[in-house]
Amino acid sequence: MPMRTEDPDMLFDRAAGRRGLLRGAGLAAMGAALGMAMPFGRYLPQGMLPLALAQGGKGPQLLDYPGKDKGLVVLGDKPLVAETPEYLLNDDTTPADKFFIRNNGQIPDAAKDPDGWKITVEGEVDKTLELTLGQLKQRFPAQTHRMVLECGGNGRAFFTPPGRGNQWTNGGIGCAEWTGVKLADVLHAAGLKDSAKFTGSWGTDPHLSGDPAKRAISRGNVLAKSLEPHTMIVWAMNGQPLPNINGGPVRLLVPGWPGSLSTKWLSHVLVRATPHDGQGMGGTSYRVPVTPIVPGSSNDGKSFRDLEAMPIRSIVTAPANGTKLAAGTRSLALRGAAWGSAVGVARVEVSVDFGQTWQQAAMTPPRNPFDWVRWTHAMPLPSDGYFEVWSRATDRNGVTQPIVAANWNPQGYGSNPINRIAVLVG
Repeated sequence: MPMRTEDPDMLFDRAAGRRGLLRGAGLAAMGAALGMAMPFGRYLPQGMLPLALAQGGKGPQLLDYPGKDKGLVVLGDKPLVAETPEYLLNDDTTPADKFFIRNNGQIPDAAKDPDGWKITVEGEVDKTLELTLGQLKQRFPAQTHRMVLECGGNGRAFFTPPGRGNQWTNGGIGCAEWTGVKLADVLHAAGLKDSAKFTGSWGTDPHLSGDPAKRAISRGNVLAKSLEPHTMIVWAMNGQPLPNINGGPVRLLVPGWPGSLSTKWLSHVLVRATPHDGQGMGGTSYRVPVTPIVPGSSNDGKSFRDLEAMPIRSIVTAPANGTKLAAGTRSLALRGAAWGSAVGVARVEVSVDFGQTWQQAAMTPPRNPFDWVRWTHAMPLPSDGYFEVWSRATDRNGVTQPIVAANWNPQGYGSNPINRIAVLVG
């Protein structure tokens, strides 16, 4: 039976404690620091440390929040932000307790009367709509879709130098079943004027400063995305009322694009003739360079574009990073997920020899364009020792995850390098 370290994110203590041996050392020193053989060590890319040696040190701060799994990792407390380690994302449908937390302001109190919650639609429309959540449920047909919601900064920690903000690894992601109505139905009910080209939105979350004149965040996008039939106003998650911490009683769900567009505690939708200019728009906020810039350089964002479709990404969800297997194990059962890209996932490949060779995984087709792909593979192992499993996804346009994060930008958006996990056999 496989045995896992007590904390899968704290790799082999012996190796972590010997990282100092590696300064200026070679492959033999790395093997000594790991305390085990590296069967494919000769293929380790120059300048790259084995994962078990690159990590280590002080363990993560784990979340203690009502209704949430205690394995979530806290990235910030003001505002509260927590990510989900890959091994907790092994469910086909992400449970609410394992779903990541991303706040920009204070957390509003839970609604005492959810169906009485009010939403206003205004701006470049024929008539302003003021609807309660109860009226929304009665007036428009409901739909349920399993779709990915991903933070725009997911992967930020992999940039060198680091981008500003919460240092997400791969855990700003979840794929739940969302129930609600098409935002398009509500916008059409208000009557879109010919001048309507963009939308903006905001919720009731107070600004961190407590200043009522300031918004915690207010983002917007092109009208075409707001009218896409999977863009929704949702009130349920996995068949249950939307938890307050995840935006309940009602939020926007703009799948496939940065999660900041999926406004939590939704109170207003503004239809505009010009791009939205709320908090979190313009400059370098949720924007990436049109052409590459020097990593670490300052930039005002004038040559940037809004981040729209999130990049292709894959993760290994089983086994956990840091898993220890019995001596003599010669096959490793892998499972994971892949998502992102405007055109969908074409294939997922895995490697156990530091990317020298790749094997294609079996994939389960997604239910809709914004669902994730679940994948599996039986990976042969040649011997005992230290191994790294790498996973990469390729989209239908042939774009593949890079080995290291590319297109550096000051706030660290769009980072999607291959996923790596470390495994010890014997």
